[in-house]
Amino acid sequence: QVHLVESGGGLVQAGGSLRLSCAASGRTFSRYRMGWFRQAPGKEREFVARISPSGSSTYYADSVKGRSSIFRDNAVNKVFLQMNSLKPEDTAVYYCAARELTTVEYTFWGQGTQVTVSS
Repeated sequence: QVHLVESGGGLVQAGGSLRLSCAASGRTFSRYRMGWFRQAPGKEREFVARISPSGSSTYYADSVKGRSSIFRDNAVNKVFLQMNSLKPEDTAVYYCAARELTTVEYTFWGQGTQVTVSS
């Protein structure tokens, strides 16, 4: 079991930056692939970024590529999403999620943190 808690969301002007954090419980955090997803009002949840258990491999959605960076610190059981050059279309609830490498779906989800980008 992994319990995830996101933080770091807020209101920011377009062009600004935010760093989202996701704290995970448990002693096996380093076994999980971690991902960030987001859901805007009236839209389906979409993938944002993911990172391998060791942190050596990352992958981004085209919509955030070049503006965002996902990284993790396994020593403190946290994964981060640094978002720069924010746009109003980045406004959404951001969720972190975890999955074991043996599964296809992300099994564990946080409660989400709201990011609002004003124009």
